[in-house]
Amino acid sequence: MRRLLALASAIVLVETIFFAAISPLLPRFAEELDLSKGEAGLLVAMYALGGVLGAIPSGIVATRLGVKATVTLGLALVAVTSVLFGLVSSYWLLDLTRLAQGIAGALCWTGALAWLVDATPRERRGETIGIAMSAAIVGALLGPVLGGAAVHFGRPGAFGGVAALAMALVVLALRAPAPPPGERQPLRLMLVALRERTVFGGMWLLMLPALLFGTLSVLAPLQLDALGWRAIGIAATFAVSALVEACLSPLMGRWSDRRGRLAPLQFGLAGSAAVCLAIPWIDLRLALSAAVVAAGVTFGAFWAPAMALLSDGWESAGVGHALGFALMNFAWAPGNVIGSAAGGGLAEAAGDVAAYGALAALCLVTLAGVLALRRRPLWAPARPAPRG
Repeated sequence: MRRLLALASAIVLVETIFFAAISPLLPRFAEELDLSKGEAGLLVAMYALGGVLGAIPSGIVATRLGVKATVTLGLALVAVTSVLFGLVSSYWLLDLTRLAQGIAGALCWTGALAWLVDATPRERRGETIGIAMSAAIVGALLGPVLGGAAVHFGRPGAFGGVAALAMALVVLALRAPAPPPGERQPLRLMLVALRERTVFGGMWLLMLPALLFGTLSVLAPLQLDALGWRAIGIAATFAVSALVEACLSPLMGRWSDRRGRLAPLQFGLAGSAAVCLAIPWIDLRLALSAAVVAAGVTFGAFWAPAMALLSDGWESAGVGHALGFALMNFAWAPGNVIGSAAGGGLAEAAGDVAAYGALAALCLVTLAGVLALRRRPLWAPARPAPRG
């Protein structure tokens, strides 16, 4: 079990490094290719779009060929697209490469997490997912480092290194014992699963933090810059936020295992609403940096319990983890795209207060819905809470 957890964590870490490496490269691409802000935004969004397009195919591959084959195929595609991203120079080729990267990411996440969750007892599911998410958060932290290395030392060498890591993981995955083949399930079961309140609620609770982080990633750097932080100060703020989030993710998962999925979700919803209401009014840069770190804690509190809740739901609906994690890709990827685009657009049209206020309202409405359902079986703990 520990080896499988380490392998799954390494897979999502490497994949997320690739996903997050674009930020430091954007100014270089904008200058060299004369990109507009819209074209730059499209280049960033192509990855998440690939995640949406790859959601159903990743479920099909995992159901038909098995999770091990899905992981291997995803990692091989990560390796190929890494090499291509280091070599191509045309804007549209970069877009298509990012799109293929997103499809590869969907294969990696569906295969690795389905493999991991299938081997994890239900009463430890939240903590296990939290550990894997910590690895993904560390990958998001290391991604800009890779992008910076690509700026200074060249894209071929930097992304060739990612390809080498991906191929090393292919070897490890091939050597790992294959799980027993699961029952082949038709895609229509995904629609059946969506009728379950737990599944629908879990997907929304994964989309919501993607919206929150997407908006924060656009607006907070601009606000920090306006208050006097230079690039290194902004980078340090987000680095600290990611590190704290990575440390807390397994704890949130364990909390959901012991006290039920509801408790950490209530914390995340209430805390996120408070942070969103506060951030646009802060006019001191240290205080704003502290608020961004707090946002990482409250926004990140959703991931492990929401994913565990979602997996509980599709399992109760008779859907296997292979198809289930395809549903997960449908939740976070659109949220990431909408949060970045709509959050920035609303802020430009009506101000940061309106953008953050809309997010706070979503959190509060969701919190009210969660509280109204707190006594229903779908919010029950994964196991009885220990006494005393």
